[in-house]
Amino acid sequence: MVTDPIADMLTRIRNAQSAGHKKVNVPSSGIKKQIARVLQEEGYIANFAEVKDSVQPNLQIELKYFNGKPVIEEITRVSTSGRRQYRKVADLPKKRGGLGIYIVSTSKGVMSDHQARRVGQGGELICAIA
Repeated sequence: MVTDPIADMLTRIRNAQSAGHKKVNVPSSGIKKQIARVLQEEGYIANFAEVKDSVQPNLQIELKYFNGKPVIEEITRVSTSGRRQYRKVADLPKKRGGLGIYIVSTSKGVMSDHQARRVGQGGELICAIA
C-alpha cells in the first residue's frame, strides 16, 4: 500500500527517466491528472493519457528528452502528509531563479507557481521541478 500517491508518481517519473524509458504508467487519480496536465503545459512531459485496463485506470505519461537527456533534471515532493507546506501568493518561492517551477494546489485548481502569481492565489506547494 502506498502512503503518499503523489510521491509515488514523482518517483516513478524520476526512475523511468533515469532508466531511459519513453513512457511510464502511474495509477490514475484526479490530482495526478492535474499534475500531469501542468507538467505538459510547462513542457516537462510530451503527453499523457488515461488508459482504462484491468481493475484500476492508469495514467500513461510520455516522457520528454532533449539531446538524449531527460528534460526533468530534478523532481521532488515538497508538501508531505506529515508536513504540509502552504504559501501566500507573495511568499511563493522561485525554483532555480524562475527556470524551474513549483506545482501549487490553489482554491482555483492545480497550477504552476507562475500561473498562481498571475491569478493572485497562494496554496499548498505540491512539488518542485527543474
